[in-house]
Amino acid sequence: MSLTHRVREILDHYEGETPGTKANLARMLMAGKLGGTGKMVILPVDQGFEHGPARCFAVNPDAYDPHYHYKLAIDAGLNAYAAPLGSLAAGADTFAGAIPTILKMNSANSLSRQKENADQAVTASVDDALRLGCAAIGFTIYPGSDNMYNQYEEIRDLSREAKAKGLAVVVWSYPRGGDLSKDAEMAVDVIAYGAHMATLLGANIIKVKLPTAFLGFKESKKVYEAESIPVATMAERVSHIMQCCYDGKRIVVFSGGAAKGEDSVIDDAKAIYTGGGNGSIIGRNCFQRPREDALKLLEQLIAIYKGKA
Repeated sequence: MSLTHRVREILDHYEGETPGTKANLARMLMAGKLGGTGKMVILPVDQGFEHGPARCFAVNPDAYDPHYHYKLAIDAGLNAYAAPLGSLAAGADTFAGAIPTILKMNSANSLSRQKENADQAVTASVDDALRLGCAAIGFTIYPGSDNMYNQYEEIRDLSREAKAKGLAVVVWSYPRGGDLSKDAEMAVDVIAYGAHMATLLGANIIKVKLPTAFLGFKESKKVYEAESIPVATMAERVSHIMQCCYDGKRIVVFSGGAAKGEDSVIDDAKAIYTGGGNGSIIGRNCFQRPREDALKLLEQLIAIYKGKA
């Protein structure tokens, strides 16, 4: 596999990583229709844990089958497919080598009473990721939660083991819990803070939600206003998130969030592209659509990240 100049440029930013970790980052960056561009579209299907099977898949019953998601990601030409242990294992032999995979290592569920101390259970191991041929592990942290320090220690240990064994590390950073309001969870200053924490924890790829222009943390609000940090448009907010991840030297992908209209998904991707983000990690807005509609939408997103739309 011959790496493009852009991919080599990105890998050069990851000083101190093992050759295996860099090789797996390259494996994802060179995969699919966006291979070599430095942009990524990833399919994550871990929502069944979080929201329950009917809430996720009843609208498109084909999606109850784990093979459906492998095929969707492969046929769409995506960079990677991320899922929990059972889902990846259910198709690991059939689709071995067909697409890079990310083992989601921890999960929550909506039956839990946890709010202020939002947390997730570790549900897989690094050796599981190796056994299944994964390129990376994925892990969620909840900056703001009363349990966040335990989560940081968990990902410290898992990240050290994963990188020692040649895997890359993807961190989902979702501010939640503590005394954060719903508005603050989506605020640009809070999401930027969470993204920076994931970077400091050694994440190779950071996943965050697209932020609103709201400023949710009073201490940082003073600085945003005093320094006139531009956050009025979504593209400006994406650019600021990238700035907070080592001035754009880390790969950042943005979540698609809850299911919404096609135009909104496309507008989000255009803002991510304009703001210099690396791409989208989009689940429910794909697998909750009929397959042909999902493939069409993903083709449009790929065209945007190629600069052709």
